[in-house]
Amino acid sequence: MKRLTVYLNGKRVGSLEQDESGLMQFCYDEVWLIQPNAMPLSRSLPLQSEVFRGKKARPFFAGILPDEDPRKKVAAILGISERNDFAMLERIGGECAGAVSLLPEGTAPPYPEDTRMRELSEIELQDVVAELPRRPLMVGKEGVRLSLAGAQDKLPVVVHDAKICLPLGDTPSSHILKPEPDRFPGLVANEILCMKLASAVGLNVPPVEYRLVGEKACILIRRYDRLIGTDGTITRLHQEDFCQALGFPPERKYQEEGGPLLRDCISLLREWSTAPVVDIRDFIDALIFNVVIGNADAHGKNYSILYRGGERRLSPFYDLVCTLAWPELSKNLAMKIGGSKSLDTLTIDNWEKMAQETRLGWPMIRERISELCQIILEELAAVGTPFEKGDAAMTEQLQKTIADRALSMLEWTSEQG
Repeated sequence: MKRLTVYLNGKRVGSLEQDESGLMQFCYDEVWLIQPNAMPLSRSLPLQSEVFRGKKARPFFAGILPDEDPRKKVAAILGISERNDFAMLERIGGECAGAVSLLPEGTAPPYPEDTRMRELSEIELQDVVAELPRRPLMVGKEGVRLSLAGAQDKLPVVVHDAKICLPLGDTPSSHILKPEPDRFPGLVANEILCMKLASAVGLNVPPVEYRLVGEKACILIRRYDRLIGTDGTITRLHQEDFCQALGFPPERKYQEEGGPLLRDCISLLREWSTAPVVDIRDFIDALIFNVVIGNADAHGKNYSILYRGGERRLSPFYDLVCTLAWPELSKNLAMKIGGSKSLDTLTIDNWEKMAQETRLGWPMIRERISELCQIILEELAAVGTPFEKGDAAMTEQLQKTIADRALSMLEWTSEQG
């Protein structure tokens, strides 16, 4: 039986094991269960002394790991099977999303106050960014044990005195650096515009900035699951995405593949959030915003729950991108809205049906569609101007696409009103 010790902010909470058949199981430590401030790793892993086996244990832990192509490359570099979640966690589970760390049994526990990092010169940073497509998350490099979910190349980093540093040992990262993939030119300008527009219209999003590394455009995103003190100290905050919280494995993040439905997401917030009324309202705002900007890829792993100070709240929004910018990408919605599976076929009737399915007030949703579309139209031009080094063609295309969609949705609400 192989075993990994599971820590939450440096405190031991339980053990993850893999039996001879390859199945994982997780069990909380009894010492953790009797702590007055003990919290579960996941809604899908409630505090209990019984063991979580197989399909009950896997969604949360597999959800920590990279998806799709990066996962295949990580497995090839490490010489393990891409389906072996446990082996991958054993090798790269040190610095994950949220506050979870997984270390081999007998290894010294993580040291949350660790501040070791290596400042990267401009040349070194260019080399790291150039290597990411071949070596996701710098896997295999000595002293580096990083893991982030998602299919895009990205790197957890520390920003110290405006310099990019690589976290070493147990040092928490403060930001995520995402270089622009060659197959999606303009993606960085696209995401920055959408994130800044979201902020301008009142959505809760982390700060983002444009970075040019050599000739490669990158987006630098401040991590919302980290607290940065005035003295520069970084504290991890626990979080989990909706798939983890609902018990869906990462390969089922899309509704078409058996993943979460919108009503599952609303029910999750209704039952698990400590401020459900506010969080459901904000989730609906994000849903409307994604439709207006033309983002068909808002799946179950693109929404998360943040754990902080005894509260469980909807996290800031991330991965806001207009997928319509690339005609070859599917227009099918990651989660259907009122039975509509495509951005092209979505109508006001689908929104009303969605309100009924999720037991939400239709007048409130109709009003939010109208209000958000109006604010988006007011803020869109200003948000598009600051991109000195961004892709001007992409910015112009997005402004037209988003404006056209906002105007169409405004017509829906006025016709029904």
